[in-house]
Amino acid sequence: MRVTGPVTLATRNAGKLAELQALCRGVLELRLLPSDPAPPEVDEDQETYLGNALKKARAIAAFTGGAALADDSGLEVDALPGELGVRSARYGGPGLDDAARCARLLEAMRGVAQRSARFRCVLVLAQADDWVSAEGVLEGEITAAPRGQGGFGYDPVFALRERGGATLAQITAVEKNALSHRAAAMRALVTKLHGGEVRMRATSIDSPEGES
Repeated sequence: MRVTGPVTLATRNAGKLAELQALCRGVLELRLLPSDPAPPEVDEDQETYLGNALKKARAIAAFTGGAALADDSGLEVDALPGELGVRSARYGGPGLDDAARCARLLEAMRGVAQRSARFRCVLVLAQADDWVSAEGVLEGEITAAPRGQGGFGYDPVFALRERGGATLAQITAVEKNALSHRAAAMRALVTKLHGGEVRMRATSIDSPEGES
């Protein structure tokens, strides 16, 4: 696929735009989702990261009439199979903030020796009925208590093996952006696009394994 013109990022988060612009190395011309006219609200009701990202990317591509880039990500905890993942932002029930979700997770992990976990991100680039995806993973483990004041979400309870056990909330934003699961996914997507190895074809959202 040859993408022409700007690619709309399915978010109004300027920080995420800056991060992905730096990572895509000029291969894509990214722009934020416009607020006027109002874009469609996309219900992330799929059972996989790929399903959610594909649904968002297709909806925004149809809305703008051009290409769109969307992502879905979550935390996977080996000792709690199926409890977080695509439902990470809703873990523990409605109404909880980041700190409360971290506390809920640590309570569930109390006394558990197996603390391995990972953040996973799937990016989807869609244009008309065509799409391509890439995945990134960041391995780590769940701490016994929150550490650090930076980041957001589960960052204070996610320790990095390659940073001497520091959590994502204890390292700088620059360090985090360089090694994050989203960064890994973007690098993989750029490799696919820049290498000319991608053929894209129309595929049902219900059968994402049809991607070529």
